[in-house]
Amino acid sequence: MPSITNDYFKLHFIVWIWGFTAILGLLITIPSVEIVFYRTLIAAATMAPLLFLKRIDFKLGWIPILKIIGTGFIIAAHWILFFAAARVSTASVCLAGMATCSLWTSFLEPFMNNKKIKAFEVFLGLTVIVGLYVIFRFEFNHALGLGMAVASAFLSALFSVINGKFTFRYDPYMITFYEMAGACLGTALFFPIYTTYFATDGLQLIPTSMDWLWLIILAVICTVYAFSVSVEIMQRISAFVVNLTVNLEPVYGIILAVLIFGEKEEMKPGFYLGTLIILLSVLAYPILNKYYKRRAQPLDNLR
Repeated sequence: MPSITNDYFKLHFIVWIWGFTAILGLLITIPSVEIVFYRTLIAAATMAPLLFLKRIDFKLGWIPILKIIGTGFIIAAHWILFFAAARVSTASVCLAGMATCSLWTSFLEPFMNNKKIKAFEVFLGLTVIVGLYVIFRFEFNHALGLGMAVASAFLSALFSVINGKFTFRYDPYMITFYEMAGACLGTALFFPIYTTYFATDGLQLIPTSMDWLWLIILAVICTVYAFSVSVEIMQRISAFVVNLTVNLEPVYGIILAVLIFGEKEEMKPGFYLGTLIILLSVLAYPILNKYYKRRAQPLDNLR
């Protein structure tokens, strides 16, 4: 029993770490694209010796490697939008938009796996739209940031569904290594477009000494460590409990943002009402999904 309790504390600690990433994005002074480049570069460089120590074979074949690296491109776009959303609005607005991630997953997973969409998922999706409308109505000056965060959540859901297929074939740590390498490569390939159309001052690839500290924390703790521990915990705790707990990431993140940045993160009551509607929808999803499966079991037994 003490071991299980310890796992629950670890899980909430991991979710708290993930909620801290938007704040780190604001603490680092270099732009979002450069943040993603260094985050993925450091993460891949950290994963390489870890795989060597675990004696995991790097060989997968060119086609699987290219598929995983391609998924890394999606991850890079997700993180660039995520950090940019926090920059053009606030960490709280960014995390409110990211709260739609699990609901995006509920639609993408059936679509990509040729499964039937459940009626309650449509209802929850519409409820999230109501929550976003409430936020837009009261915080229209943050519309761009919220829109970017929702797009980032969509990309997060997309690569999560793709990773769900990869984990049945390849080692999770190997997937992470190649995806981080792919995300780093994808970001580097984006540099010419970025400097031509978006970065008026050119690339800013010289972080300050404090930037290096925050980047290392972001890459090693929030990426490599958090992922490794979450995989290890899922050997003893059900995926349902893990997913339910991960849905609390925006809550932890918004609380941390208000505590750290104070008045800058304070919003009108309508923002918190809209965020509450989104979070209730997100938290209701796994509960309703479990009820739906239990209800379907007796029908399956009759067939």
